[in-house]
Amino acid sequence: MMRHIVISDATMKAEAGELRLSFKEKIELAKLLDKLGVDLIELSGIEDARTDALLIKSIVAAVGNSRIAVPVEFGSKDSIERTAAALKNAKAPRLQVVAATSPVQIEYLFHKKPDAMLAAIAETVAACRALCDDVEFVATDATRAESDFLAKAIGAAIEAGAATVTLADTAGTLLPAEFGDFIKAQYEAVPALKSIALGVQCANTIAMADASAITAVREGASQIRAAAQTDTEASLKNIVSILTAKSDSLGAATRVSATQLGRITSQIEWLCHTGKSATVASETEHDDGVFLTAHDTEEAVTAATSRLGYDLSSEDAQRVFAAFKQIADKKEKVTFKELDAIVASAAMQVPATYKLDTYVITSGNTISATAHIKLIKDGKTAEGVYIGDGSIDAAFQAIEKITGCHYELDDFQLQAVTEGREAMGQTVVKLRANGKVFSGRGISTDIVGAGIEAYLSALNKIVYEEEVE
Repeated sequence: MMRHIVISDATMKAEAGELRLSFKEKIELAKLLDKLGVDLIELSGIEDARTDALLIKSIVAAVGNSRIAVPVEFGSKDSIERTAAALKNAKAPRLQVVAATSPVQIEYLFHKKPDAMLAAIAETVAACRALCDDVEFVATDATRAESDFLAKAIGAAIEAGAATVTLADTAGTLLPAEFGDFIKAQYEAVPALKSIALGVQCANTIAMADASAITAVREGASQIRAAAQTDTEASLKNIVSILTAKSDSLGAATRVSATQLGRITSQIEWLCHTGKSATVASETEHDDGVFLTAHDTEEAVTAATSRLGYDLSSEDAQRVFAAFKQIADKKEKVTFKELDAIVASAAMQVPATYKLDTYVITSGNTISATAHIKLIKDGKTAEGVYIGDGSIDAAFQAIEKITGCHYELDDFQLQAVTEGREAMGQTVVKLRANGKVFSGRGISTDIVGAGIEAYLSALNKIVYEEEVE
């Protein structure tokens, strides 16, 4: 009988430490992994109650097949409740309990004695199980744990309700045969392991993570943690390729699409290394072939704005819906990109704290783009100069230099609203601050001018809300 090997992708966790992706790009990464067919997408835990929870909810809404796994803070009831709440709309959510099992990590990272650690493992797993049907216990540094303690920790987690136990070679120094013997020994020490799923996590310290994980499968493991883009984990591409080629001899297979493996992992690599998403935009942009019509209700339109990342007040939601109806009554469909522009123009109109005075942009094929911008605030003029990677980047960086505020640029859109040589261009800029998305719109025959107006519009909304709060 062919066993199904669960592939748990940890690229998002690697991203938290090594890469820097925008909110939108993280959603795109999740969509690519979902399309590839990974069983689980692992996310980082909630640190910022608003931003991180919003990311989890957005990814839950974006994926259709993959399950979402999120770690809780060990021993924290509040963290467990927050994480479970963020995952409440997921089709098959998973809570992860990550705990040290080696003597050094137990004492210096968790500051507990062995008996207290066992009790805390049982309590944390049980608390997760009370709120979620799927709980995974991850034993970090398991290969350097004392055998008796590790067996007790695994047993305590299973008895408390863990459906999956993952054993981690955190040091990543074992050879494949040594790791295989380690897995075999755990099955002998803890018979209850045979009644649940056993996962493995191998660090790639000596470039043996892939081979060690496959050896663990031969010894009975049914889940492998890998990553589509990282040097520290087992390689998703290599693991899937090996399982596909050797499924008969291993008696194990994965549902990850081997035909799309090379193309999608290449897209993920490009996305992670460039921090930009133009290459995959045709497949992962917000529209995805989805649109709204005049028959859609206010609830449907508000849900669509939530998918775009907005958290609208009831008043703004009503204004956006009214503006949407005016447009929808005149055309067959309203795309998500058009809805972005509607939100930018209709929601949260505020007094302009910063106004544009003048701007000068110099660029060419032999010089770097430079922006010299003057803004007016409270009747006083402030100016800034910045050399950037293109005219738009230089302009936005100059504004940041003047205001002393940096916000994550979530999206930048440019659309033509008229035709001809003197065509008007409309830009939509989306900035992220305090877990919320703020958008602004600008219209001009000058692309850079439209971009600056849109940026200032979004910036003024952020400043206004921060002053109100």
